[in-house]
Amino acid sequence: MAHNGTQETCERWAQKAYSVLVGVARSYHAVITYKELGTEVQERSGIHTRAPLQYWIGSVLGKVVREAHRRGDPPLTALVVHSDDGMVGEGYKEVLEVAGQPPVHDVLDRKRHAAEARLDCYRRFGATLPPGVGVRVLAPRYQATIKRRRARTAEPPPVCRGCFVQLPATGVCDSCN
Repeated sequence: MAHNGTQETCERWAQKAYSVLVGVARSYHAVITYKELGTEVQERSGIHTRAPLQYWIGSVLGKVVREAHRRGDPPLTALVVHSDDGMVGEGYKEVLEVAGQPPVHDVLDRKRHAAEARLDCYRRFGATLPPGVGVRVLAPRYQATIKRRRARTAEPPPVCRGCFVQLPATGVCDSCN
């Protein structure tokens, strides 16, 4: 069945998205990309669209946010991340709005909030947590990005005290030796 842009279609996709996200939450540290979720809700609902994902997934996830809040569930949309960087999108701010919390403008603070929400999802929906009840984590791809950045900004290379030139691997200055 083709998507006809109706509110009914969005509702149906949101129901399927909720179910998909509960399934994701049952695996500790699991996340799903926006694209994977979009594909899955279309397959499960039998309603397909050629419209680009960015034109409709936000409405679907907004409904999921409100339904999770209504049920008293943690924000399942924290499990949905970008495929390129593993981070939640700008639409995550709706989680805070619906919960009556102030907006989080700092990107890293938003990612930390989402990490805490993911841990709440894993706990709520029965993921097998490690001893100590689990810890909040940033999305795996985002953690890898941070690790790469830290590696690039590691300690500066040693410098010769005499001429202030970077020392070679031997640790002995070729100029001042």
